[in-house]
Amino acid sequence: MFVAMNRFKIAPGSEEAFEHVWKSRDSHLAEVPGFVEFNLLRGPMKDDHTLYASHTIWRSREDFEAWTRSEAFRKAHAGAGQNKPLYLGHPEFEGFESVQTVRP
Repeated sequence: MFVAMNRFKIAPGSEEAFEHVWKSRDSHLAEVPGFVEFNLLRGPMKDDHTLYASHTIWRSREDFEAWTRSEAFRKAHAGAGQNKPLYLGHPEFEGFESVQTVRP
């Protein structure tokens, strides 16, 4: 399993618009081999931003990397620059390979 995360610092007062962008976009993830799950996470509010993270789970790092080179990736990110005023800086990517999974 591979977990891909992007952290976003969102300008105060822009949280609703940021969430709307994510909830209303067509991510094209459902059609991508190896995709397991997506979550948009809202984190703590600071004086100058609210922290968010996008969190995707993939069957493998190779599946994730194939998605980043795919037409589905290009479609999902086609209008991303239009929402730049919502962000404080660039997203911060973090990728993790699973070393242990515990389930009930």
